[in-house]
Amino acid sequence: MKLQDLFKLDGKTALITGGGRGIGKFIAIGLAEAGANIIITSRKMEKLEATAKEIADEFGVKALPIRCDVSKEEDIDNMLKVVSENFPRVDILVNDAGATWAAPTLKFPIEKWDHIFNVNVRGVWMLTQKVANIMKDQGGGNIINISSVMAFRGSDEFTHPAVAYNSSKAAINLLTMNLAVKLAPYNIRVNAIAPGFFRTDMMAFVEKPEFKAAYDMTMNTIPLRKLGDIDEMKGVAVFLASDASSYMTGHILVNDGGLLAK
Repeated sequence: MKLQDLFKLDGKTALITGGGRGIGKFIAIGLAEAGANIIITSRKMEKLEATAKEIADEFGVKALPIRCDVSKEEDIDNMLKVVSENFPRVDILVNDAGATWAAPTLKFPIEKWDHIFNVNVRGVWMLTQKVANIMKDQGGGNIINISSVMAFRGSDEFTHPAVAYNSSKAAINLLTMNLAVKLAPYNIRVNAIAPGFFRTDMMAFVEKPEFKAAYDMTMNTIPLRKLGDIDEMKGVAVFLASDASSYMTGHILVNDGGLLAK
């Protein structure tokens, strides 16, 4: 196979949770640009519909927005029913939907801890198990989980008072490796991307003048001294979703501007 053909996703169908904005949107655009039809989900339809229209108009692929709260099994089942009515296969699953919550560690509310794990871990597991059964029946597939650099490290209270988030993403790393081993007999690959700081709605505040101190502190942790943007994410996602990474499974691919190396 020629090098450029290894990265093509023509005729594939990709399901991306959290695909209406941020990193999920970056990935959806990248997979569509490589030729895949796109299904994007989240809890809010407005941004999903706008992103789906943008993808369909620019790349000429099918783009289907479906509302889904991945922490609720009924939502997942209803979403997958709509998927099955519109697409014969699910070739790629990207588990991007996630949540975080900030509060002082010694006062962190247990209900918020449970919410973070319900979305970031339990929801990923529920959807992955159901989609993996679909992939098994169709002869294979490709799963990409979105982890975080915070899965590998502690974070100080001032800059990141979100104790549950790091722990939930560490769970995703091990889930990725465990499923890679368990699903390999079904020709299902499972990898993860661990992003650092990207230019998303969640991080937009740090570039405002009133948050210059926070911006400078963030830049000081990143050797490349910049936030990641769409081009830094979509290429990595296409690599993992395509035959270019066909011998890779169980890997956590860090994409952080050098943050973890420092």
